[in-house]
Amino acid sequence: MGHMLESLLPQVDEFVALRREIHRFPELAFQEHRTSELVATKLASWGYEVHRGLGGTGVVGQLRRGTSQRRLGLRADMDALPIQEASGRPWSSACVGLMHACGHDGHTAMLLASAKRLADSGTFDGTLNLIFQPAEEGAGGALKMMADGLFERFPCDAVFAMHNMPGIPQGHLWLREGPAMASSDNVTITLHGSGGHGAMPHKAVDPVVGAASLVMALQTVVSRNIDPLQAAVVTVGSLQAGQANNVIPASARLELSVRALDREVRVRLRERIHAVARAQAESFGLRAEVDWRDGYTVLVNTPAETALARQVATELVGADRVNLQAPPLTASEDFAFMLEKVPGCYLLVGNGDGTDGNVAGACMVHNPGYDFNDDNVAVGCAFWVRLAQAWLAPAAP
Repeated sequence: MGHMLESLLPQVDEFVALRREIHRFPELAFQEHRTSELVATKLASWGYEVHRGLGGTGVVGQLRRGTSQRRLGLRADMDALPIQEASGRPWSSACVGLMHACGHDGHTAMLLASAKRLADSGTFDGTLNLIFQPAEEGAGGALKMMADGLFERFPCDAVFAMHNMPGIPQGHLWLREGPAMASSDNVTITLHGSGGHGAMPHKAVDPVVGAASLVMALQTVVSRNIDPLQAAVVTVGSLQAGQANNVIPASARLELSVRALDREVRVRLRERIHAVARAQAESFGLRAEVDWRDGYTVLVNTPAETALARQVATELVGADRVNLQAPPLTASEDFAFMLEKVPGCYLLVGNGDGTDGNVAGACMVHNPGYDFNDDNVAVGCAFWVRLAQAWLAPAAP
């Protein structure tokens, strides 16, 4: 850890405590009232112009300095998950069945810590927009904030976000130019047949057999319809049909998760899944009903903004702790929608690989044993401060 980070550690103690307080009181998508109030109150006390209500519980804190027209957006997410915590931490969730299992409490604390430092002693010229977003966990809070006029009311020339990642050594920073996280679509395929007695299958049209065949056929979409050098995932996570061993049901339902790291591949997946479902159904005398629900889009980091983030990361933690072109992830993130409107970069900070004895930090997100690594509050704070001052650097005299 560099000198700047070491000197920051005692200064972020209050934000580590704040992170743990947020962790104790997790709130689900669009219910982040307590967290939103805490964020707004803190920002206002440091001199930010505070705007509430974007996307319901979203908050934007704006700080202007100098005369430059440059505008920067930094985003943190605030929502938790419907998981019963089992991390064993003293600050574990006080809410039954709810847990900050993805580290959004830490992301909020990192951005708040940088907000205070930038307000107290930050040297920049332009407008800083700090975006505290609700409902990242599948509910599309980014889209809700944008629908409420986020970028019309608070224009940004670039926007950045950061997420912790277990399995990467604590404090290491991973960046990637181009597609960095996958799209994620949710699909329900219902096969309609006609029910009957299990002893007389010839008098029924069996959707269970058709569903079993369709599960296997769907695997050929990736293996035979998508370029082998492209990434794609078609997962059948649920297959439901019937209730008794001697009754042929009238319908069967499949639930799919479909992911891609390329926008054209995403379109191709949709075309082929519709076609395969219809053809398979017809071959068994069934009718296929496909309900396609668009989820998150492909997250694409733009070149200039990624280059700046790489430079800031390297200066902050050293080249040996930075991966300049990390592999993409097939997980999804709704910051991708912001990047469709504004150039920017989404990066990862290592939450720990277990070598330091922090088992909860190395535990994968969305797991009951997970916890955010508090040492990253200083890392995130320092990164945002350096990035803001680099992007909004005062003009040379």
